[in-house]
Amino acid sequence: MKRTEQSPVASQRVADFLAERILSGQLKPGERLKQDELAAELNISRIPVRDALRILETRGLVALKANAGARVASLTVRDMEISYRIRENLEPMLLAESMPNLTEKDYDEMGETKARLEAVADVDEYMPLSKQFHWISFRGHEAPLLAQMVERLWDSTHSYRRAYAELALRDAERMQIMCAERDLLFGAIVRREVDLAPRILSAHIRRTHIGLLEYDTLLAENGG
Repeated sequence: MKRTEQSPVASQRVADFLAERILSGQLKPGERLKQDELAAELNISRIPVRDALRILETRGLVALKANAGARVASLTVRDMEISYRIRENLEPMLLAESMPNLTEKDYDEMGETKARLEAVADVDEYMPLSKQFHWISFRGHEAPLLAQMVERLWDSTHSYRRAYAELALRDAERMQIMCAERDLLFGAIVRREVDLAPRILSAHIRRTHIGLLEYDTLLAENGG
């Protein structure tokens, strides 16, 4: 017998479940999300599933279209370019807002996360650690609207970030560059260099953006 949970809590629980599948790559960009099948799998009514899909649409993870149902959101290369340009501007702003309020505990957590990142070789381990590293640096902000915009951009570009991480984990030179950038960023944050750290972050996002464009070009040339 299906559970008939219809509370916001139930909808959020379904949204979290689906978000985990999307962000882990288990559900691919463009993949159809059928409410009936999801409700049956989760042994729950369609209402919280429907509401969960709306929640995920606001996060940029799901695309809803009339008469076409729900699909895992996918970005064109052009969409990705624009998203990364926006990230280059918004994330440094969020970091600058956060840095004056970070504590020694935050620095310790960032340092521990950075060390763990340098030791992983699996993309499923790398992705949450990478997000954790950056979002610790943002946690001192007092600008919730800005943080919401940045989080939506992170969610909507997750498939591209994952593709780039997979590429970097197979390329020792690229990985060394990423580690060096993290070292520079972490050092500037710990030294409270509010002018320098956001510029380092912006350059890191720009370099990743360029790397993704090169990766897409290579795939196209090889019929990928």
